[in-house]
Amino acid sequence: MSVSRGRLTATLLALLLAGAALAGCSSDPSSGGPEKERPDTPRSEVVRVPQDAPTLGEALESVAEGGLVLVDPGTYPEQVLVEVPGVTIRGTDRNDVVITGEGRRTSGIVVIADGVTVENLTVTSTTLYGVLFTGVHEGREVLTPGQDGYESFDPERFPPLERFRIDHVTATNNGLYGIYAFNTRHGVIVDSWASGSADSGIYVGQCRECDTVVSGNVTTRNAVGFENANASDSLSIVGNRFSGNRVGMTLTSNYQEAFVPQRGNLVAGNVVSDNSEPQSPSQADGGWGVGIGIGGGQDNRLVRNLVAGNLRAGVLLDSVEDVPSTGNALEGNAFRGNGVDVANASSELTPAAGNCAVDAAGLSVLPADLLDRCTAPAQPAVSGTDLPGGQAPEGMSFLEVPLPGDLPSLDATDDVPVPLPATIIHPDLGQITVPAASLLADLGRG
Repeated sequence: MSVSRGRLTATLLALLLAGAALAGCSSDPSSGGPEKERPDTPRSEVVRVPQDAPTLGEALESVAEGGLVLVDPGTYPEQVLVEVPGVTIRGTDRNDVVITGEGRRTSGIVVIADGVTVENLTVTSTTLYGVLFTGVHEGREVLTPGQDGYESFDPERFPPLERFRIDHVTATNNGLYGIYAFNTRHGVIVDSWASGSADSGIYVGQCRECDTVVSGNVTTRNAVGFENANASDSLSIVGNRFSGNRVGMTLTSNYQEAFVPQRGNLVAGNVVSDNSEPQSPSQADGGWGVGIGIGGGQDNRLVRNLVAGNLRAGVLLDSVEDVPSTGNALEGNAFRGNGVDVANASSELTPAAGNCAVDAAGLSVLPADLLDRCTAPAQPAVSGTDLPGGQAPEGMSFLEVPLPGDLPSLDATDDVPVPLPATIIHPDLGQITVPAASLLADLGRG
């Protein structure tokens, strides 16, 4: 059973084009229309919506670099492109500032400028992505899978977006991704919520020396809670709750993006539990009942996580095309009530190797000698059909996934933010313990 990233189908690509037509070239970041000229007028450090500008898009036309767009409660049917460096978009109430795609626009907020913060608001009902930060664009045109820039990637042509922050953002019922960081570095995704995504709730992809922290987030009722494709080195995924998805999280190598293989993440202190939720969109490759899927991922450390109640497997190793899962380390994790704690379903042509546990005593493992042979050139494997847990139930439309209740909101002010730092402070692994099963479980219950 593969747990690798889903692909844009012809239907979804048609949705992308339809969304572009609906939104118009002036506001759609994927339309490929001419770059919009900014008016030659003084720009303000603080622009309030709707008092100073009726929409977020118009506010961004008049805010200064490094300034603040402060958004009051309301529902904003917009598709917003952020190209002002250093700007912060801040809602005054996380639950009542709502940017909606109405089930027909492709995106909510798309950021292509360095140093941007999006915080304390909700983005919902887009056909592709709720919040996207990306360094892969030509002018205002954001490139999408299958276009030049993804499969034939030139790092000099598309340098990574530098410095970003996503904080107290709720991303619900978006067609593919809730929160999506692609070709980015030096960023933080913190204290956010993602649900109802037909690909992944939170996604970080295609970066080397990512210098990114994903912490304090909750993902639930997604096809995949958290997904990484080819995001490597200095990426810390710490203290999150990936619970009640089809697949909790994945670390994946993917030839449709640059920088294969994926490697070198720290996954620590997370709750990865009960990932067999039927009230969720189907996972494109049929993934189901898996806590942590490693598909061609290498040299990742899984340290002191609670991995519990996943019907098929707590940790599932697999191969992706000719990329094996190698050198992944399990250290001090707590496994409880999984169909099997650790399993390997890699192909015979691309066997797993070097995937070891510091203390494998008491773990249920398939094959039984998998971790006993972690220093062998090839570790034994089973077929995906040998895993317990049965077949995945039919999925539901991303637009029909139940919504969370109110979520904690920041104490929003009109203070102009300080610039984001050039590098990120990562959590101290020595201070991380196995979390309680209740970590962040009280959020979103209403």
